[in-house]
Amino acid sequence: MSEASGERAGRAYIGSFTSAGGRGITTAALDADTGTLTELHHTEGLLPDPSYLTLTEGPGGPGTPGGRLYAVSERDIGAAAAFSLADRDRPEPLGEPTPVRGGGPTHLTVAAGHVITANYGTGSISALPVRADGTLGSRAVVHRHTGSGPETARQEGPHAHAVVPDPSGRWLLAVDLGTDSVWIYDLRDAGSEGGLQPYAEAPLTPGSGPRHLTFHPDGAHAYVVNELDSTVTVCRWDAATGTLDALTHVPTVSAHASPDRNYPSELAVSRDGRFAWAANRGHDSISVLDVSAAGDTMELTGTVPCGGHWPRDLALHPSGRWLYIANERSGDVTWFAVDPTTGTPHRAGTLAVPAASCVIFG
Repeated sequence: MSEASGERAGRAYIGSFTSAGGRGITTAALDADTGTLTELHHTEGLLPDPSYLTLTEGPGGPGTPGGRLYAVSERDIGAAAAFSLADRDRPEPLGEPTPVRGGGPTHLTVAAGHVITANYGTGSISALPVRADGTLGSRAVVHRHTGSGPETARQEGPHAHAVVPDPSGRWLLAVDLGTDSVWIYDLRDAGSEGGLQPYAEAPLTPGSGPRHLTFHPDGAHAYVVNELDSTVTVCRWDAATGTLDALTHVPTVSAHASPDRNYPSELAVSRDGRFAWAANRGHDSISVLDVSAAGDTMELTGTVPCGGHWPRDLALHPSGRWLYIANERSGDVTWFAVDPTTGTPHRAGTLAVPAASCVIFG
C-alpha cells in the first residue's frame, strides 16, 4: 500500500486542528492544470484534531475510488482513525478511532500491514494492524524511545515526530526531536508478537531537533529537516545494512534574515532530485534548495514568502508542478507554481482552511 502517486491526482485531503477552529478533514477538488483547490466536504465532528493524514490507493490505482484514508487524532490520549474513500469526496469512518497508547501522535504511515504512528508527547511509536476491510486492530503495540537533548525546554526526553518507510520497504525510520536521532526499525518485525523493536539509532547534531525526513529519488540519500537549529541534514542511506550517516548540513534561512526563533516543519524533494523545499515557521517562508547531481549536498539559493502564517506542512503535487503550503495560524492552504528551471515557487492561489495542518493527494 502507498500514497496515491498519479500525476493528475484530483483530490486534496487537508488535516486540521479542530481545537483551534479546524473543520476536521477537508476534501478539495484539485485542478492539475491550474493548481486550484475547490472545497467539497469536511468531516467536522467526526474526529478531533486530525492533524496528519495518509492514504492508500483504490484497486484501480491512484486517484480511483476504493482507497482508504488514515488520520491521527493529536490529543493527549492519542488515537488513529480509518476512513473509506469509496466516495472520494466524502471520507466515511471505518469504525471508531483506535487508541494508539501514546500521547500527541503527530504523524503516521501505512507499512507492513500496519498503521504506524509517531507519538510526540510520549516519545514512542505505535503499530496497529490493518484488517482486510481497512479497519484497525484494537490494540497497538508500542515502543518508547529513550534519551534527551541539550535544549532542556524541548528535549527533556524523547519526542518522536515522524515515521517514514524507506524506498526498499524493509525499514522504518522514526525521527525523534527529543533525542536528536533517527531510530531505525526492521519492518519484518512488524507482525511479530513483540512488534517493532529498534535495529539501530543514528545520531544527529546535538540540539538540532530533527522533525521530518524525506528520501531523495535515488533511494540512497535522505534529508532531515531540523526544527531547533533551522537546518537540513543531508544523509547517506544504505538499505542493505539499515545504516543512516549524516554527511553535511545546510541552513533553511540565511543568517542575517533569520528571526529570533524559526522552526522548520517539512521538506519536499522534486521528482528528478534537483530541488528541495522547506517550510519555515517564524520566518514564514519557503526555502529553495539546489540539490547536487549526486544527491549528497545541497545549497540554499533563496526563500519566498509562504503566503500566510506558520507553515506547518508543505507538499509537492505528484505532477511536480505545484507546491502546497498548509499555513496553520492564518488558516489557509496556499499553492505555488514551481519554476522547472530554477525551482522557485510562484504564488498562484489560496483556499481558506481554518487551522490547516497537512495536505495529501489522492
